[in-house]
Amino acid sequence: MKTFKQIVVPIIITGIWINISETIRWIFLIEPYWIEQYQKLNITFPNEKVNLIVWMIWGFLFAITIFILSKKYSLFQTTIFSWFVAFAMMWVIIWNIGILPTGMLWFNIPLSLLETFIGAYICKRYLNLVSN
Repeated sequence: MKTFKQIVVPIIITGIWINISETIRWIFLIEPYWIEQYQKLNITFPNEKVNLIVWMIWGFLFAITIFILSKKYSLFQTTIFSWFVAFAMMWVIIWNIGILPTGMLWFNIPLSLLETFIGAYICKRYLNLVSN
């Protein structure tokens, strides 16, 4: 039971936070940039239910990454390392294949850093609560 509280609970809470944050950011800010970019490229944006499920899985995989790093590194280090792994590398890849709508980066970078920081804070805080 202790393992469940120490590992599974913070990952689930962080994964829920990341998925809520990603969904809100997508709905209110990012979606138009992606739709326009795909239209410019004359391709259809992948927006089926399976794509949404994959993004939800991505959110929980990101939560696992944050959790693992939070056990070894400071809050700041966990935030930077996690953000770099999940966002910076993904954006470099999609920029390299020519589909990144760069206009969204001016607000997406700080918001994704904030999302990552809060996810790291959840994990660090939970680990501190459970260890005491």
